[in-house]
Amino acid sequence: MQIKPILVALRKHRLATALIALEIALACAVLCNACFLIAGRLANMHIVSGVDEPSLALVAVTGYDDAQGPDVNARVVAGLRGIAGVQSVDVVSTVPFGSQAGAVGITKDQAGQSFGGVIDVYVGGPGSVQALGLKLIAGAWPQAADYQPLDSWFPTEARTVVSKALAEHLWPGESPLGKEFWCDKFHFRVIGMVDHLPIAQPGSRGVASAEWAAFVPAMPGRFLNGTYLLRADPRELPRILRDAPAAVAKAAPDVVYDHAGSKTVSDFRRDYFERDRAMAGLLAGVIVALLLVTALGIVGLASFWVQQRRKQIGIRRAIGATRHDILRYFQTENFLIVSGGIVVGMAMAFALNLVLMKFYELPRLPLYYLPVGALALWVLGQLAVLAPARRAAAVPPVVATRSV
Repeated sequence: MQIKPILVALRKHRLATALIALEIALACAVLCNACFLIAGRLANMHIVSGVDEPSLALVAVTGYDDAQGPDVNARVVAGLRGIAGVQSVDVVSTVPFGSQAGAVGITKDQAGQSFGGVIDVYVGGPGSVQALGLKLIAGAWPQAADYQPLDSWFPTEARTVVSKALAEHLWPGESPLGKEFWCDKFHFRVIGMVDHLPIAQPGSRGVASAEWAAFVPAMPGRFLNGTYLLRADPRELPRILRDAPAAVAKAAPDVVYDHAGSKTVSDFRRDYFERDRAMAGLLAGVIVALLLVTALGIVGLASFWVQQRRKQIGIRRAIGATRHDILRYFQTENFLIVSGGIVVGMAMAFALNLVLMKFYELPRLPLYYLPVGALALWVLGQLAVLAPARRAAAVPPVVATRSV
């Protein structure tokens, strides 16, 4: 089939053609970026924590002065260890998907000239790093001598275990063992590397930095208290959490049990990503609605043109055009309109992505989303025009030519 007669016919309906093409362009721009956003949300939701989530829970208490921290730690730890089924209780600053704690900017030199980014530093007492269930892939775990008293945030001289992602960011292609970094007066020396360890709230500072995290061993006390990591059999953990308030009240009646901050790590993950699930669902709904509106627009325009062209269709059928020829004509016409809209839509998709990058710190839209979006719209266009095109192909020559 020749394209030129179709283009000539479209020029006679410029406004309608332009409106449908613009609608398709908008659909293309929104479709590509919405799918990209959904993929990002799903990637965040499935981030590997690196810890033994089903076996871990966090218990938090408040309502006391930090000076009472050592005494509170001793009493609460003893009370929690008295619950049947508890395997270990350790003092930690936070857990993955828990409250934000220890987010700091670091440098790779003591003078502070080589900025290394913003990372999360988990702080835990003896036994906590093993209780987390992290997978060590290089170096060694902290030893007893590495657990030093805290000077406000961290030990002044801290030996640390870093995530693989942080090590690759700070020292690409090199072993991190023995490497150093600084945060103001605090000096960190790397003694080990784990496979995965996300920041407490992954995705809050961008996908690239979701696993820029480190673990620092420290002695619980005035500056490390009130948050306790429980490890138990996953089947026993719900019961243990139900018994925890009573155990804490008995051991330390002067503190307040933080029910909102006391959950299993699996529950922390579920609650943390609740907004991501809602946003992904909302974006999926927007995509479906936009595609439905686009399809209805194509169907409406094609049906209108079929009604207008009944005489032309009848004449073509009378001089030998087959049903397949008529069907192919409308499908080709639709393909050209959709293709024009897609070309404009690709430019709009990049423009929209630049806006999102500027105001919401999103990464650049990968190029492969464009052909995927184009293919989806081509298929949608062909399916939408199919019914009107079949009605046009079914017009009998004798009926269409009676009014000629």
